[in-house]
Amino acid sequence: MYINSFDEINEQEVNLAQYAPFVLDSKAATLIEPTTFSIRENLLRLDGATALYPLYAAFAQAVYPSGEYQPYGADSLITCSTTPVAYKRLLEGEVDMIFAAAPSQSQQKEAQQKGVQLKLTPIGREAFVFFVNRRNPVKGLTITQIKQIYSGKITNWKKVGGSNNGIRAFQRPEDSGSQTMLQKVMGHTPLMTPPQEDVADLMSGIISRTANYRNFRNALGYSFLFYASELNRDGEIALLEIDGIRPERTTIRSGKYPFATEFYAVTAGSSNPNIEPFLDWITSPQGQELVEKTGYTSLK
Repeated sequence: MYINSFDEINEQEVNLAQYAPFVLDSKAATLIEPTTFSIRENLLRLDGATALYPLYAAFAQAVYPSGEYQPYGADSLITCSTTPVAYKRLLEGEVDMIFAAAPSQSQQKEAQQKGVQLKLTPIGREAFVFFVNRRNPVKGLTITQIKQIYSGKITNWKKVGGSNNGIRAFQRPEDSGSQTMLQKVMGHTPLMTPPQEDVADLMSGIISRTANYRNFRNALGYSFLFYASELNRDGEIALLEIDGIRPERTTIRSGKYPFATEFYAVTAGSSNPNIEPFLDWITSPQGQELVEKTGYTSLK
């Protein structure tokens, strides 16, 4: 009971309302100069990943007319329903554009079955990161070790320079952006099926479980750098080096960090006339300035 009293697991997702556009003291990034592009009619319906909401909220704040755009409202033009739901809404034609990681194989298959062409426009770069509890002595892993752990071949931290403790390798649900990225990292190496209790429904959950005192000896988790280090920062986790390279802007920009990846604005055939001009602005210097100010790495 004493041990269980430490660090109660909290799987509530981060409160995105604080990043909503046009609200008082919004945390959404802003431009110093007036925007070179604006949308006053035919407003795009936007959705996307939790970790990317602060960015596309900043885009909207720069180019949309002032108004109420709450992230959780079903009728809001700028909402956040998480990656799996956002892709479903895009394929159903409920939104014009989503901001997310590349689609999973099942999401691509669903698009094909519906006869929908997904268009992915890179708008920034990010790092896919692995982390442990800060009390874990392991400071880094190799790509080979990551694959061996998540395929079930390595099950004890002592095999990778740590203490004699089993590895509890948490995972995310199928079709989430981070789980799709893990599958990409694994390549042709089969990914083990985890116990149900080791699957974190929310991205915040995989962080809180790794940070939890009860798991400090054996937890391993993963996320994207901005979410883990800014949006849902937790001092109880430590990001791991991969092949001796730390995940940070310089190594993401140079490509030295092995798991640097692009994220996208994704469209699926909407007839809204503002889609292409909006994408052009997002990839322009002003749009990329907001990418950097939000905490991501710009394309150039």
